[in-house]
Amino acid sequence: MKIIPLAATGLLALACHVVQAETIVVDDQVALRQSAVTVPVRGATMKTVESQFGAPETRHATVGSPPITRWDYAAFSVFFEHDHVIHSVARAP
Repeated sequence: MKIIPLAATGLLALACHVVQAETIVVDDQVALRQSAVTVPVRGATMKTVESQFGAPETRHATVGSPPITRWDYAAFSVFFEHDHVIHSVARAP
């Protein structure tokens, strides 16, 4: 009989661990959610982003493997893996 409560406790602990989430804020940037800011779409190339939005205010150095690059614009930042967009975030107002 003690096996069932232990198994149930273990499953409950596993379920609680799986459903936990965090909101990460880096500097003044937050994940883009229901924003009126137009941002580059996932998969767009650096060339496409620059032709649609112009030159970024800041181009950060590429880091890591795979190489990740960040471009900052006035209203948002774009993250690239190699030369394709993987994420865009709006700056906090």
